[in-house]
Amino acid sequence: MAKTKTSFFCQNCGTQSAKWIGKCPSCNEWNTYVEEVVSKGDDAKTPGIVSTSTQRASKPQLVTEINLEQHHRIELYDKELSRVLGGGLVPGSLTLFGGEPGIGKSTLMLQVAINLPAGQAGMKSFKTLYVSGEESEQQIRMRAERIGMQNPNCYILTETSTQNIFKQIEQLEPNFVIIDSIQTLHSAHIESSPGSVSQIRECTAELLRYAKESGTPVFLIGHITKDGSLAGPKVLEHMVDTVLQFEGDRNHVYRLLRTAKNRFGSTNELGIYEMQGSGLREVSNPSEILITAREELVSGVAIAATMEGMRPMLIETQALVSSAAYGTPQRSSTGFDLRRLSMLLAVLEKRCGFRLGVKDVFLNIAGGIKVEDPGIDLALVCAVLSSNEDMPISPKVCFAGEVGLSGEIRPVNRIDQRISEAEKLGFEHIFISKYNKKGLDLKNYHIKITMVGKIEEVFSLLFG
Repeated sequence: MAKTKTSFFCQNCGTQSAKWIGKCPSCNEWNTYVEEVVSKGDDAKTPGIVSTSTQRASKPQLVTEINLEQHHRIELYDKELSRVLGGGLVPGSLTLFGGEPGIGKSTLMLQVAINLPAGQAGMKSFKTLYVSGEESEQQIRMRAERIGMQNPNCYILTETSTQNIFKQIEQLEPNFVIIDSIQTLHSAHIESSPGSVSQIRECTAELLRYAKESGTPVFLIGHITKDGSLAGPKVLEHMVDTVLQFEGDRNHVYRLLRTAKNRFGSTNELGIYEMQGSGLREVSNPSEILITAREELVSGVAIAATMEGMRPMLIETQALVSSAAYGTPQRSSTGFDLRRLSMLLAVLEKRCGFRLGVKDVFLNIAGGIKVEDPGIDLALVCAVLSSNEDMPISPKVCFAGEVGLSGEIRPVNRIDQRISEAEKLGFEHIFISKYNKKGLDLKNYHIKITMVGKIEEVFSLLFG
């Protein structure tokens, strides 16, 4: 009988140590090391995976001699998720899907499982296996009835042992597997509790081998810690092909799906959902929900044309400028980088002569989303100036431009898509940088396009 080996693992970052230490040298957290038994059986083969006798032996090949096989992506009923993934599910891919408790992770994954088209790429029946370690079959059936079932070949399995899961997979041979969640699984090869660093790493490794050898896409639902990062060792994110983050406030109805890592597509795509009683509804036109319909004009509101990945969106920026009630003026920003806001205010103060240093400035991006596109700088500046002068901006006017440190309006990328989106949504006037004129045919648009080079020009055109 082999001797039992134990080791100490940091429960925060997964760093291994031969003995217990108080402070982790990797993440600098205190008292996070826990002793775990590391003991593997003689037969470490995972049930359900192709046997070693039939596996192709790996041999070095010239890169020019590697055979390229065109794998057709699996089409999903959910268009938002398909676009965020890069055009559908890639066969053999391993995807990690994380989010806060109650945000709708299980609802979205069950919605995907029970709404997959029955026929895919020549397959007569597309089998989906939904493995849950947190809910019973009755709970999942109640949720499925509420959402509405479309795929009759969706199988539900409530199990936490990976050995039993792979036995069922070997018999069922599904085309798509969803694990809810990876923190609840445990492997008999590791003698530690479910959710520990060793168990998460071993269970993920077994599922990774299964996905790559069988060509079956696997989705892993993961928990997050109190600071918002995915629970478990950081190596978990390195092992998977795609990392998705489901964001949003449980007090609001809108949810945002972002990509933190994607080996098969862009990481700049954004998916928007609306939480309803019948599940999560896709929001195909986010500009309509991010722009408030107002009956009267108010100051401090400007519309920005931005890009999220390949998708153009128009968002509402709100600013409030008031006299400082205390000695030190306050600067507050929601949905936008506070340091960039401070830079824009410094440009207005130094280059343009607007006295904002003794005033409180509050900024908000409507809809609860976070924007990192510098192309909304011009809209933010106009919203601040509108609130400072207490003069409203026409709701039919939008902006697309980056503001430089010298007060110039810099060009932004994909300006043609931004203009087309503004025109489609009924805007009559858009301000852009004059340096975006190259390669832009103004005859193709029916919206009025004004090209500016300095903030002073925009101010005089808007407020006289």
